[in-house]
Amino acid sequence: MPRLSLAEAHALATAALRGAGASPGMAASTARALVAAEAAGQGGHGLSRVPHYAGFLRQGRADGAAEPVLRAARGGTALIDARDGLAFPALELAVAEGAARARAQGVACIGITNSHHSGAMGLPVRALAAEGLVALAFTNSPAAMPVAGGRRPLLGTNPVAAAFPRRGAPPLVIDLALSAVARGRIAQAAQAGAPIPEGWALDAAGRPTTDARAALDGAMLPLGGPKGALLAMVVELLCVALTGAAFGFEADSFFAPEGNRPRLGQALLVVDPGALAGQAAFLERVEALVSAMLAEDGVRLPGARRDDLAARAAREGIELPAALLEALRALAGELRAAA
Repeated sequence: MPRLSLAEAHALATAALRGAGASPGMAASTARALVAAEAAGQGGHGLSRVPHYAGFLRQGRADGAAEPVLRAARGGTALIDARDGLAFPALELAVAEGAARARAQGVACIGITNSHHSGAMGLPVRALAAEGLVALAFTNSPAAMPVAGGRRPLLGTNPVAAAFPRRGAPPLVIDLALSAVARGRIAQAAQAGAPIPEGWALDAAGRPTTDARAALDGAMLPLGGPKGALLAMVVELLCVALTGAAFGFEADSFFAPEGNRPRLGQALLVVDPGALAGQAAFLERVEALVSAMLAEDGVRLPGARRDDLAARAAREGIELPAALLEALRALAGELRAAA
């Protein structure tokens, strides 16, 4: 497969998004997040998203000229309006606000409203952990899972991410969706004509299914059954009720360029460990857990694999499928043609 340096990938993704109508700032911010995810082995949130985002921009599902603004602020809280743009400029602003307010107040809660698909949520919390702060991030997403006891999709898969700084080592980063399995795995099974295990999904009539194609027309099942559904409900309320954003069932699917502006929400909780037991005590306790974990053979720290892949990508670049590279170059070519 063709290989690009991270700088080349960022430049290409930026040009491709600019060609679809994103402002220079939005394109660069989005490209940073997508390249970082690609480098860390999270291809589902990487450069393969560029053509999807380009479709949203062209179809008016995202406003390429939008600039996030601080709509409200008080003490350790702030509400950022993404103004129907792609999510990443608003997320970068949220990271900056979260860090500043947590250092001033000890803790910060930053909400984002009128937002969009937010990619790998481990990235913003990792950026905060790099500054010595504990961070949790949440986002809702278009409805894909039923509530406990329900059949129709009402909740998103609603990822949760958390990051904890360490002493002289990369932070611990936990990043997971609340569905039993990623929807992409079901899509892959459908393309291959393969069955899926029972417990992954329901069909359109609300019945358990092992048919991957029927599952795509139905609903994902939550991680851990009713408990996972309740956690997804917690995320939905954190991201929507506190911010005024849209619920997942009010947002059209991200699997088609056509549809409404999703107006989803994100929430970041940021804590300065120095405001509680103190930075030294915090770091000592984290390392005590890390040491206990690594005393067992086969244990890998959360985020370690992504860190290794990112370091390798920084040295060697990233490989992209030829078809994706061709698509990105075609989108970037539209910017050159317009110029």
